[in-house]
Amino acid sequence: MAPVPLGIRFLTSFTREQCYRTFTLVLTFLLYAAYHLSRKPISIVKSALHMNCSLANEIELYSYKEHLIQAKLLGKPFSNGTWCYWEPFDKSNYKQLLGALDYSFLCAYAVGMYASGIIGERLSIRLYLTFGMLSSGLFTALFGMGYFYNIHDLRYYIFIQVANGLVQTTGWPSVVTCIGNWFGKGRRGLIMGIWNSHTSVGNILGSLIAGRWVSSCWGLSFLVPGIIVAAMGLVCFLFLIEHPHDVKCALTRARKLSKCMNGWDAHKHRCQVYEKSKYNALMASEVKGVVEFSLCLLFAKLVSYTFLFWLPMYLANKEHFDAKKAGDLSTLFDVGGIIGGILAGVISDWTRKRATTCGAMLLLAAPMLYIFSAVGDMGLKTIIVMLIVCGALVNGPYSLITTAVSADLGTHKSLTGNSKALSTVTAIIDGTGSIGAALGPLLAGLISPMGWNNVFYMLMVADGCALLLLFRLILKELRILDPKTNEIEMKEH
Repeated sequence: MAPVPLGIRFLTSFTREQCYRTFTLVLTFLLYAAYHLSRKPISIVKSALHMNCSLANEIELYSYKEHLIQAKLLGKPFSNGTWCYWEPFDKSNYKQLLGALDYSFLCAYAVGMYASGIIGERLSIRLYLTFGMLSSGLFTALFGMGYFYNIHDLRYYIFIQVANGLVQTTGWPSVVTCIGNWFGKGRRGLIMGIWNSHTSVGNILGSLIAGRWVSSCWGLSFLVPGIIVAAMGLVCFLFLIEHPHDVKCALTRARKLSKCMNGWDAHKHRCQVYEKSKYNALMASEVKGVVEFSLCLLFAKLVSYTFLFWLPMYLANKEHFDAKKAGDLSTLFDVGGIIGGILAGVISDWTRKRATTCGAMLLLAAPMLYIFSAVGDMGLKTIIVMLIVCGALVNGPYSLITTAVSADLGTHKSLTGNSKALSTVTAIIDGTGSIGAALGPLLAGLISPMGWNNVFYMLMVADGCALLLLFRLILKELRILDPKTNEIEMKEH
């Protein structure tokens, strides 16, 4: 007989449960990446809605001619003899108007998130996600249709943003609950750190897709992502497995547990249960950490989403890049976010100190933000390095809190085994954080006319507040978790 090929032997080495876990991890990664893919275009298109094109050498000639033809065919008005302004964003307070778009989406997202966790507990995750993705695809596409139908009413765009913000709240509690169902606590920080890179991957893809048409036909910058999100909603409906019980994958763990209940193993197991109960009694109050982590995330997300929605505009205005290049460079911030999220997960798994890991990264982020704002006329290489480093330090704590920390708190023993509580805890933490996500871009729109340096000062203050809110938990981790307790915790994980 011929030997079995190496690739086949590798594939067959995985158990049925491992295959389902891997499939669920990859699928939820793609689903939430699609959500973020549809959020990014607005930050790229901002610089095209109000662009100073008085100098011909500041725009690409081909894009300029192409848009002139399209504008003539569609009957679009010109502003000051150019195609650069899109009413109603042609006014002197255009930054506040663009900030209002961000605020409309994020405020609706923050308010809807609290209700979404409660609703998500009572509905099928698969159907809830499918509805959310189809709706999000529709509203994202409708924003882009404003270009093709020559819509210049600010109320239309704000309505679309509010509606999209509400339906996008279906995503995060659902995917985190699904992952929490499939994965235990072991190496949770590492697994979720890698998995949470879907946020940055979605932002990168959204930037590249939106940047493809931003200078020529910005309506497609929304229409194409909308179609992608809706298509992924259909994939979710057809393939998402909510819980191991649905495919009878929970039996393996039960059999392993039953084999341990013999002789010395049974005695050893009872001792471990006793030790764990002491540890849980000591740490039961840790669920109160939901308050600290939620408020910390408010400020951490304020910083992250300010970069998400305003970084391309900053690069275009301050560093004088065109819209497409500014959008492409902004993806480096998300590349840093991937690195920071994984690094935060690895460190927190190794040290078993989630709050301390977040605090260390927040402490380093503030001076890096100052350096980024203080260095004038940076070369391209310096900008690339600063974007990656700042992305890692800003998004690292944000990633850790929204994934591993939320899962830890949502599945804590003091919640009396209510697995559905994970959806509510996740929604509370992310909903509170989303208030900061709404405030950050709004404040940036109000402050930026007074100088971009003032925006960075605001971000540094927010980082400091996030660090202070974790101070009690950091002290508790450093003083209470002695080596013996750490050993008990590691056994529990």
